[in-house]
Amino acid sequence: GGQRRDPAAIPGRPQGECLQLLLRRSQEAKTWAYCPYSRFPVGAALLTASGEIFSGCNVENACYSLGVCAERTAIQKAISEGHTSFRAMAIASDMGDNFIAPCGACRQVMREFGTDWDVYLTKADGTYIVKKLEELLPFSFGPEHLKK
Repeated sequence: GGQRRDPAAIPGRPQGECLQLLLRRSQEAKTWAYCPYSRFPVGAALLTASGEIFSGCNVENACYSLGVCAERTAIQKAISEGHTSFRAMAIASDMGDNFIAPCGACRQVMREFGTDWDVYLTKADGTYIVKKLEELLPFSFGPEHLKK
């Protein structure tokens, strides 16, 4: 027989093993975080339209403003490998009872590549909620606003 699909599944949203891998890769990326100042490790895993996953962690710097978030690290890695179409991102931290959410700067960088993709906000225990980028950055400004 064929694969059974979740009747609540949204087309394009990662399912089953793909989703579990995305979530696991965000947790793994967190372990590589370089955060000696904040001691706040964050990991992100980005799923491209072609099905590849790029992970990233936060990388701090003694000149604080030069640090980069996990989400932007993952996006920059994907872009540098030729990927510009994204389906989903999972974000992981050690925040205990709270879901980790991207900062405003990361939301704007993510928005550069569309508003109709999923962001999995996780807790340290692996539970998650999923939001469309549009929900995280409503009334946003993007590349189409610069077209003349």
